[in-house]
Amino acid sequence: MPTLPWTVPNTPPQGADVHVFASRFETRSLWGALRFLARTPGVWRQVSRAPGAYGATLKAEPLKRTFWTLSAWESPAALKNFARSGTHAPTSRGLAAEMKDVKFATWAVTGDDLPLDWAEAARRLT
Repeated sequence: MPTLPWTVPNTPPQGADVHVFASRFETRSLWGALRFLARTPGVWRQVSRAPGAYGATLKAEPLKRTFWTLSAWESPAALKNFARSGTHAPTSRGLAAEMKDVKFATWAVTGDDLPLDWAEAARRLT
């Protein structure tokens, strides 16, 4: 699976503060990577309609068992509401045992900085 392009469900007001969230997941096995891939479309549909989402992208390296996410949100609360609802909530719980390593990073930008760049996310997650 190649990198999914930056998807923009909502546009922030010019100059608005934006909450950025990046993650890196490494599964224990190729089976775990396949399970992650199988659940990606449902979560992707959810984020594309999520209230407060300003954009998201996903990079998958399934043969390395590694997945990266990068998203922009109206607020930490909007991200939390997304993570605890819809398809994402049972997916994250169901895949937890498959994870070997998980890293998260958050930071703030302005709406003028969107779309986000993978280089900054990689720097913060490594």
